[in-house]
Amino acid sequence: MSASAAPSRARSAILSRLRAAEPVALAAPDVAGHYAEAEAFPRDAWRTRFIAQARGWRAEVVETDAHGWPAALAGILAAKGVRRLMAGRDTSIADALQANDLGVALDWYDAPIETLKPVLFDTIDAGITTTLGGIAETGSLILWPDAREPRTLSLLPPLHIAVLREETLQPTLHAAMRQQDWAAGLPTNALLVTGPSKTADIQRLLVYGAHGPRELVILLLRPESAA
Repeated sequence: MSASAAPSRARSAILSRLRAAEPVALAAPDVAGHYAEAEAFPRDAWRTRFIAQARGWRAEVVETDAHGWPAALAGILAAKGVRRLMAGRDTSIADALQANDLGVALDWYDAPIETLKPVLFDTIDAGITTTLGGIAETGSLILWPDAREPRTLSLLPPLHIAVLREETLQPTLHAAMRQQDWAAGLPTNALLVTGPSKTADIQRLLVYGAHGPRELVILLLRPESAA
């Protein structure tokens, strides 16, 4: 038998044994059971846990309400020295942004990225976006970018301001996917944002802002009766 025939015979023997083997039925994993404990804590504790986790990742959380958030936003912009803010048109926050004096120039993300590149890279100090929800377990934001609020709006400006409504908080990502019925249709790009951009790739030194915003401010809108 030639040396080249030996590997071929061995391969054939292995494949024959695999074909002859009885199939093994694998039980579907109990995903809900796995997350049951993490989702067991009461709803009124979701906000406290989300805030603690988000701040632990160096995000700033400012509690306000659906009526007072523009004033809270104006205070943040003044404190951060923001001169130009960019937002998406036709979103749930667009009318409020336009109707209130925020003390800054308001730009709209309403043109192709090729047109907006000079503005986004050179003159915009902050981008503001809506959110789909928040995850209490990790302090993460859920973003579903689309044509009105592209990914670059939360990625390129050095400051990302996110508007999060308390009623959209969920204990875990698993719970959020079920409650919001993600199975019915996913976007092209679903994002989980946990704190500002950070990396430790270079000499194991933690650096903020290397791949995205240096700062993340979350405007947490509580129900007005509870604010």
